[in-house]
Amino acid sequence: MTNNKTLLKKSLPVALTGLILTASVALMSNSGITEGTNSVQKITEANLKVDTVARGLTMPWATAFLPNGDLLVTERVGKLRLVKNGVLDPQEITGLPAILYKGQGGLLDVALHPDYASNGWIYISYSSPKAAGEEGDEGGANTALLRAKLKDHALTDIQYLFKAIPNVKANVHFGGRIVFDKKGYVFLSLGERGQKENSQNLSKDQGKVVRLHEDGKIPTDNPFVKTAGARPEIWTYGHRNPQGMTIHPTTGVIWEHEHGPQGGDELNIVERGKNYGWPVITFGIDYDNSIISKDTAKVGMEQPVTYWKPSIAPCGMTFITSDKFKEWKGDLIVGSLKFAYLQHLVVKGNKVVSREIMFEKLGRVRDVRQGPDGNIYVVLENSGKIVRISPKA
Repeated sequence: MTNNKTLLKKSLPVALTGLILTASVALMSNSGITEGTNSVQKITEANLKVDTVARGLTMPWATAFLPNGDLLVTERVGKLRLVKNGVLDPQEITGLPAILYKGQGGLLDVALHPDYASNGWIYISYSSPKAAGEEGDEGGANTALLRAKLKDHALTDIQYLFKAIPNVKANVHFGGRIVFDKKGYVFLSLGERGQKENSQNLSKDQGKVVRLHEDGKIPTDNPFVKTAGARPEIWTYGHRNPQGMTIHPTTGVIWEHEHGPQGGDELNIVERGKNYGWPVITFGIDYDNSIISKDTAKVGMEQPVTYWKPSIAPCGMTFITSDKFKEWKGDLIVGSLKFAYLQHLVVKGNKVVSREIMFEKLGRVRDVRQGPDGNIYVVLENSGKIVRISPKA
């Protein structure tokens, strides 16, 4: 009979080897690694490429993707352009209204109706100079919204849907982002036009996000329709200069970012009737280093999802849904005017859990969109380019 101690000595190495193999398999499984395959590659600048898809633009502000593959681009100087097969069409699109190109004003956002393929509606925001009979300063302006159809190189069937009141002489903080929800409404962000106290004034459109029917009519269930003296189009208030707005791909909730003063740029979730605090609460200070408010929180006012200090001057953003960027699905890509880069924000639920800087010195970012091809398109104001970010082959 074999001695038990001898058996133990012979079997122990085999048992240990089995345990090590089992642990190794478990470890590979937990880390997403399987035998014979590689794990999902982490997205870094090293495995992404940047290609120029349009150049020669003058202060481009936003772009939209037409079904035929052309790009529709706004130039803040007041021109609407087409890019065909990577080449800027020299012929401008006609039919635009009077536009005040001054300071931060001009031709702003462009967005296609969600059902554009069947109805052909294009929505455009712009700084509209004061017309006879309108409220506000002579020589002033405010943000307006129109929709039209495109035929060859002309806007047709133009409908003027909305204009913020009052007209203001200052040439700052027009907002201007356009977003459609999944329920037949269009939202437009409005800056406070340099008059911060009016962000809290419901009788004025300054510093608000407004909600309209797609034809410009005011929904009867807007939160302040029955509030005496309030503008019925207002959806939210207490904003400074919202120049980024997008819809969450799964929840359908609208996210918005806005410029703070020195410090205090904010990312917010836009919800019915809520007050986002400017200038009563802020994480920033004024440009002369004076204190705007000692408070960063107050009962009845919303806290941002996150904020930037120092300010990055955020402009444009998009949620990633593309299989080309699997690791980033559900995350936000935000542009920076001040630092000329992109930020990747990792989003979990309604929280930003981390941020990373991408593509430093890319250029002053005005717009960020995910294209129909799943790639990321970035509008660069200073170089007059639109670039495409995609995975390397």
